[in-house]
Amino acid sequence: MKPEQTIVVIGGNAAGAAAAAKAKRINPNAKVILFEQSKYISTGTCELPYVLSGEIDDPLSVVFFDEQKFEYEKNVKVFTKYNVEKINVHTKSILVLSLIELKPFEFKYDKLILATGSRVKRVPQFSSELTNVSPLKSVEDVIRIKKFISEAKQKRVCVIGSGYIGLEAAEALNKLGFEVYLIEQEREPFPSTDKEIRQRVKKILDEKRINFLGSAENVKYRFNNSKVAALVIEGRQIEIDFAITCTGFSPNNSLAFQAKLDIGKYGGIKVNNRLQTSQKDIYACGDCIEIKNFVTRIDDYFPLATLAHREGHIAGENAALGNAYLQPAIKNISVKIFDHYFAQVGLSEQELQNKNIPHSTVEETVPNLVKVLKESNLVYGKILFDRSSKKILGASFLGGKEVSGYADIISTYIKNNIPATQLANTEYNYTPPLSPMINLLSVLGRKAAHSFSQGKENNDVTYINNNMDFKL
Repeated sequence: MKPEQTIVVIGGNAAGAAAAAKAKRINPNAKVILFEQSKYISTGTCELPYVLSGEIDDPLSVVFFDEQKFEYEKNVKVFTKYNVEKINVHTKSILVLSLIELKPFEFKYDKLILATGSRVKRVPQFSSELTNVSPLKSVEDVIRIKKFISEAKQKRVCVIGSGYIGLEAAEALNKLGFEVYLIEQEREPFPSTDKEIRQRVKKILDEKRINFLGSAENVKYRFNNSKVAALVIEGRQIEIDFAITCTGFSPNNSLAFQAKLDIGKYGGIKVNNRLQTSQKDIYACGDCIEIKNFVTRIDDYFPLATLAHREGHIAGENAALGNAYLQPAIKNISVKIFDHYFAQVGLSEQELQNKNIPHSTVEETVPNLVKVLKESNLVYGKILFDRSSKKILGASFLGGKEVSGYADIISTYIKNNIPATQLANTEYNYTPPLSPMINLLSVLGRKAAHSFSQGKENNDVTYINNNMDFKL
């Protein structure tokens, strides 16, 4: 029987809620307490763009647990609207402030789990007092933005940042009939991806009449009272109703910094494979930490809900005197861009170049179904692999929903050190309305094998021509 102990979790979303529930399951004798600064716990942040578009009707439907339900089902005491202001590692206590009563109190712990998440990066030109500007990160944010939408007069909006969330926000507002100006610091949209993807995404945005404005230093803003009122582009003024900031995330490390925990290269809390911090009785999980990248074998920052949930389980188990380990992780991420889907797994070519990692590349565009079917569309794929070992380093895909399956297969190949050439020898299912006779991954595997047999490095071997006629 495990001993009585007090386990405190700071942060109540994907990682924190998972950590608290797991800790109580592992040690039923433990007193598990969860503090959350906001009004809500256990929310679905990835669903927020679809709440914005109206595809999900009720913003509160993405709140999967309230305090009472979580306490009843998980036997964890939950305090929402409480902010943890300080950690005292010497007395093993935290200073907590009730945001309603504005009363501070001290709370002791035996084990502490930090699941403080991430912060939205600020737009330098925008002050925090602007009343018609919001990120898209929380349930409170989406409720605020839906109010902006209901009060809009110009039906014109700017979205700042064209990464994953910026593209989703732009699509949602476009579907609601808004004229959307998508502003990006770099010259092309979706700057974290490779050139081929950026160019294809730009074409999609043009087709959907999204006004993409790259090189954001050319865009100025006009303010009126406490609002951003207009964009100014080369002397032309464009009035807008509101702005959404989608400028990326950084780890929320303020408590860890105050407690003098070790901080990593990207600002995340440094942890070992048991998710212990530099203080043995403090664990951390979710978007506030850095973890080992499977491909590079060095610490990286992966603010992904799937990993946060897994990390929460591991931190919770170990805080409850268990013995779980986090393996090095592979980035596997996807996004819907209007009628298209993008997936990326492992490292991008841009990342490989930045890290000076030698690699070879194969890419191809094929039909996602037998091409005589009316619903057949094109899907693009690109595989990056090590020149000597043939091991896959990364891949990206743009097409239909099938890209999710492609990315998952590549993730499995990477995790098991299977060479790229084996993609040609894998058995893929085939039925005309579901999948093609010759799978994109098989084509890429054959191109990889041919590049080795010919002593070539990348895209000089073509199996499919521009008319989609097979030459195999």
